[in-house]
Amino acid sequence: MTRRTAVRVARSVAAAAALTVAITACATGSTTPAATSGPASYGAASIQLSWIKNTEFMGEFSADSQGYYTDAGFDSVDLVSGPPTSVEATVISGNVTMGIGNAVSTGTVIASEGAPLKIIGATYQKNPFSILSLAGNGNIDTLAALKGKTIGVQASNLNLWEAFLKVNGIKDTDVTTLPVEYDPTPLFNGEVDGWFAYVTNEAIDAELKGLDPVNLPLADNGLPFVAETFTVTDDAIANDRELLKALLVAQIRGWTEAIKNPDASASLAVDTYGKDLGLSLAKEKRQAEIQSADLVVSPETTANGLFTISPALQKQSVATLAAAGIDVSAAQLFDMTLLDEVYAENPDLVNYAG
Repeated sequence: MTRRTAVRVARSVAAAAALTVAITACATGSTTPAATSGPASYGAASIQLSWIKNTEFMGEFSADSQGYYTDAGFDSVDLVSGPPTSVEATVISGNVTMGIGNAVSTGTVIASEGAPLKIIGATYQKNPFSILSLAGNGNIDTLAALKGKTIGVQASNLNLWEAFLKVNGIKDTDVTTLPVEYDPTPLFNGEVDGWFAYVTNEAIDAELKGLDPVNLPLADNGLPFVAETFTVTDDAIANDRELLKALLVAQIRGWTEAIKNPDASASLAVDTYGKDLGLSLAKEKRQAEIQSADLVVSPETTANGLFTISPALQKQSVATLAAAGIDVSAAQLFDMTLLDEVYAENPDLVNYAG
């Protein structure tokens, strides 16, 4: 997922200029249901995934396979494999109804271009970025252990790495930053002490190789922000509100099913949705476990339901963006009113663990 990092953060930053033209043509590409009696019918919708069809999107796969999108009033929901382009560009062009991204990528285009976008929910309460090391090489289990170490950092992650050092009061001279590509083999071979990574990718690779990975998560060390966020246009919020709420209901039901059955969710990714990708079942199962236990759920979701983002976490996300040089307010980035309405209208959905 270090390649994925390049797509989600750096590509979104690079795509900001290209959004200038698209902003004036903002549309949702969705169909507002006719005012008729009986259940609403929303026709076809689409969701732009931020990466390939692996277990990262196990909730979307469950929603599709279990018929939750159909139950919510959709004829179909197309899960568009990423990437060819930034999620934000795809959403703002009207080519998809919703995009799955992260606070950094969406915040960047809002801050730099005034893009009329909002995050209306977050699958990951905790972002998966980590400084990965090995117990036998680096063993970076605390911030203090970073000093004197050589860390492999991809160009796409440099702004987050610099923000990470800044918020933790670590000088550039305290560590050696080595430009690297996306294959973590240099870490596994002992050529560097640490690696800018994902807990749901390179760390699992190290674990499956028996290399005893050690993670220093950014979210627990000064850089908390939400990820796997649902990004939509301001126009859709205003004019396709019921459609978006129906989509959120189906998503909640899908993720409720997925986190209750992570192994089955992993198999669904390997055998059905990502069957042409040659995915490893062992790795996908481990990712499903980590997501279900550590990333998707939190005290906030326990109290208020999946995808909710507390005011405190919104503030923390905005502070992280500010540390990375991205100036955007919580009000510019988030709109949680749709989820508020969804849970007010469907209170049974709050208890996803029941």
